Amino acid sequence: MVLTEITLFFHGSTGFYGKKRTFEDISTGDQNRWGRYVVGVTRVDLVVLVEKKERVALGATAVGLNMLTPILAYLLSVLLLCRIAFSQYSSDQCSWKGSGLTHEGHSRDVEQVYLRCSQGSLHWLYPTGAVIVNLRPNTLSPAAARLSVCIKPSRDSHGANIYLDRAGKLRLLLREQDQAQGKVTCFSIQEGSLFIEAIPHRDISKRITSFQYELVTERTGAGAVALAGVEPQALSAPCQPCSDAEVLLAVCTSDFVGRGTIQGVEQEAEQLSVTVAISRLYRQKTQVFVSGGVRVRRWTGRVRMPRQCGVRPGPGKGDGDFLFTGSVRFGEAWMGCAPRYKDFLRLYQEAEQSGTNPCHVDTD
Repeated sequence: MVLTEITLFFHGSTGFYGKKRTFEDISTGDQNRWGRYVVGVTRVDLVVLVEKKERVALGATAVGLNMLTPILAYLLSVLLLCRIAFSQYSSDQCSWKGSGLTHEGHSRDVEQVYLRCSQGSLHWLYPTGAVIVNLRPNTLSPAAARLSVCIKPSRDSHGANIYLDRAGKLRLLLREQDQAQGKVTCFSIQEGSLFIEAIPHRDISKRITSFQYELVTERTGAGAVALAGVEPQALSAPCQPCSDAEVLLAVCTSDFVGRGTIQGVEQEAEQLSVTVAISRLYRQKTQVFVSGGVRVRRWTGRVRMPRQCGVRPGPGKGDGDFLFTGSVRFGEAWMGCAPRYKDFLRLYQEAEQSGTNPCHVDTD
């Protein structure tokens, strides 16, 4: 009889590593009679006993394990581990999905998650213990220090409190009951990682903590309105006009840029919804403005602004034209720098003559 014992340890959501603990011939008898493989997934042991000529179904595949060499059996155990592990954890560089069921009976377990994308999501089913989420850009540069993180919880998100963890010191960011409002909350990337702590529950009802996140560039003046759209009170002057340099930079870096007029303004609970008609669309990364048709060179759309920003429809063509720039956050367009078009045209022409314009814009 041969006793082959293999232990594999699943490590978080980033993968696994394996170690052959023992591989020993206990007897020189019938070595093909049976083999024993012990696979550890977190704290769940899986034991597969294989008798001679017995075929064991793993998933949809039936494999004659007794015909395999110990090395091939080891590899098969690894594949089996992957199947089990990824049914509980799923992660890439942008998003993470997990289940607290893998930590059942170990309510103080802490999971480390590393995400390196400009946007993504987290879904934690049956929260147990805690998850530390480290959000970083996928490239290192001096500009990375000026990034902010914005998170938008799902309206059905509950089961955990969300903190900011900086050097072991926790600051409450979102309570469980606050997440149902679906409000976006932002903080500087320098303030630390997210510490998501499960709230103990005695019932077995389904709970899920879920949110989207985005990394955004901190800006000053009106260019910061994209962040102000989430928490406008956090800025001292969210409606302050952009400087000349900020206007020129916004034309080059914003998610949308267009010349047009303000058609209407609607006041919502915590923000303004501005209806905009665009006569010249320079750029839009997502479909913020919808075309009126092939023969009508006109686009319309809605852009959001903080409620305290005074805005009203323009008098019409010409003097009422603005250059609209802004960002798209969680599928919503937020106004950035929006100078009158004649002021932008003068500013751009001066920068072009002096060679200080950061990019080219067709103003003809």
